[in-house]
Amino acid sequence: MITKERITEFIQKQKVAFIASVDEEGFPNIKAMFIPRKVEGNCFYFSTNTSAMRSRQFINNPKASIYFYSKGRFKYEGIMLTGTMEVLQDNEIKKEIWCTGDTMYYKQGVTDPDYCVLKFTAIKGRYYCNLKTESFEL
Repeated sequence: MITKERITEFIQKQKVAFIASVDEEGFPNIKAMFIPRKVEGNCFYFSTNTSAMRSRQFINNPKASIYFYSKGRFKYEGIMLTGTMEVLQDNEIKKEIWCTGDTMYYKQGVTDPDYCVLKFTAIKGRYYCNLKTESFEL
């Protein structure tokens, strides 16, 4: 049985997260992003552009999913989390997850109006490893 500690440990080792939103026609849209800047309990925080299509989609429909995977030579392991995504403009959280080098994307710094934080709150998930799957609640 997968534990919350194992999920966190697995996610922290990955370099890419796949984020799924729902578009205006109800179709899923998936995007690769850098891993979360902060993980706190069931909440995962990502930085992105306020003007991004994905941000608008989450404002219109907060249903979301994130996926992490690791592919070795003989082993494939993946974790999908399902929940909701909020688009945050709060300066406190923006400052907290700000990284050196972000000015490359946000010229005005941490207060750039095009800089926002995506907060994903996981509700449930699915784990896959060695041809076995397991659903879990968080």
